[in-house]
Amino acid sequence: MMKHTQSLKKNSDFRTIYRTGKSYANKYLVMYIKNNNLNENRLGISVSKKVGNSVIRHRITRLIRESYRLSEDKIKSGYDIIIVSRVGAKGKSYSEIESALMHLIRLHKIEKNIEVFDQIESDMVEV
Repeated sequence: MMKHTQSLKKNSDFRTIYRTGKSYANKYLVMYIKNNNLNENRLGISVSKKVGNSVIRHRITRLIRESYRLSEDKIKSGYDIIIVSRVGAKGKSYSEIESALMHLIRLHKIEKNIEVFDQIESDMVEV
């Protein structure tokens, strides 16, 4: 499973985040985020029956989970994150889903600023 992330499974957790969290959306995904005051993230993925049959829904879930897993080190900790698939995600490739996920991570401003550390490091070397 993922290193720094637990799964959100309880309906009550989902309802709380839908109600009080902040959301951004793009063509394929909607992302809800709420601060959880923990030092880890909790991830929930929701793919409605409107999107397709169970094979299609599970494929989208796996693509979202894998995109998140590979991007996990670039995401700040301490958030409950719910990713909801939209009908448009049906039949999309891994790279399209990954790019949609990264777009939402940047919109929510929960991306770790790796470039800043690299810049500070290169400044220190020059001195």
